[in-house]
Formats: sequence, structure tokens, C-alpha cells
Amino acid sequence: MMEKSRLQQAHDLYNNGDYEEAFSVYSELAKEGDPDAQTSLAYMYQQGQGCEKDEARARELYEKAVEKKQPYALFNLAVWYANGKGGLERNPFKAYELFLEAAVAGIPRAQYEVAVMSERGNGTPQNYSEAAYWYEEAAKRGDIEAFNNLGVLYKEGLGVAQDYRRAFVCFDRAAAQNLATAQYNLGLLYDHGLGVEMDHEKALELCRNAAYQGHSKAKEVIRKLQEDGKIVF
Repeated sequence: MMEKSRLQQAHDLYNNGDYEEAFSVYSELAKEGDPDAQTSLAYMYQQGQGCEKDEARARELYEKAVEKKQPYALFNLAVWYANGKGGLERNPFKAYELFLEAAVAGIPRAQYEVAVMSERGNGTPQNYSEAAYWYEEAAKRGDIEAFNNLGVLYKEGLGVAQDYRRAFVCFDRAAAQNLATAQYNLGLLYDHGLGVEMDHEKALELCRNAAYQGHSKAKEVIRKLQEDGKIVF
């Protein structure tokens, strides 16, 4: 109980921007083998907060915490394996293994990454059903990109039965959070009347919103509309 309060004290110090004090408390707890403290301390070494940036030390601490299945250590180390960072060689298979452990532990972003890797066959055999499952798990926890990607699977009938209405619900949820790709995808559904009543004006509005955010396909649509003088996708 006492260690938990010390850990919370360190979290509070960190959240208040008192990095040096937080670093000190995390260091004490990490030496005692607390995996949560090891993970937080590793992140501070990774970012150079309250200390000199030291990715080798960060990796060492993440690996210690991973031995105890600390979810965020699993996730952060997976990111390094996925991108070949932190002095590690890129290893999508190891990245997938770690992301999956973090996903099972309930980390939404890990669930999203497992879904993406399953969809693309990166570090694991391509499996659209597995991708749909993990996108849904991440979406349940509010990941807007997971909503969008799940919508694509429903629209295309990949790993799930094709269902334009469900695709609409997924795109609509993510578009409401200003995700450009979802706005574009939702615009396509409105333009073709898939899962929703056809509405070209709404389609154009959504496409404009996506284009303003730099979405390349949406920009092409707007350009074509300007050239043709009509609303088309």
C-alpha cells in the first residue's frame, strides 16, 4: 500500500511537470523492482525528462518491466521493434508479439496496431477476421482510427459480412471527431447512397472538410468538381 502511494506521488509529480523529483521517486521504486515505475522511468529516459536522454537505459528498463508483463512497457518496446528505434533492429514479428500481449491487457492503441498488422499481414499472417476483432476492441475504447478502419472492412466485406449501414456508423463516429480519412469515406457513402440516403451536398461538405485537412484523395475530388462544375466522386 505504501509503495502504491509512492508511485502515485511520482505520477503526480510527473503530471505537474516536476520531472526531476518524479525521476528521483521513479528511480527508487524501479530499483525495488516495481514494473510500473520501471516503465515510467524508461519513458523519462526515452524523452530526456528530468535526465539526459538515454535510449539504451530506457530499453533496459522496458525489458525489465516486460518480464513482468507491464502493458505500457510491452507497447512501447513493440513500437521500437516495429520502427527499428531505441537501438533495436526492426522486427515486425517481435513487434506483433509484444503488441498482442499489450492488446490482450487492454491497451487500445496496441489493439489498433495488432489490427493493422493483421490486416496487412505484417509480422503475422494476413487475417481480416482477426483485424476486425481488434479494430472493434479498440473502437469500443474510443480509438477513432479503429472506427474508420473497421468501417472499411464492413464496406468491403473483409473479415466480416459486408454491411454498409455498419460502415456508415463507424465512419460517422470517426468523422465526428474530425478524422479526415473518415470524413472522406463517409462522403463516399453519402455520394453513392450506401448505408444512408444519397446526399451529394453532404458528400461535398464532408469531402471539403477532409481536403482542408490535407487529405489527398479529397483534394483530387474538389479539384475535379471545380473542373467539371458538378458534384462527382
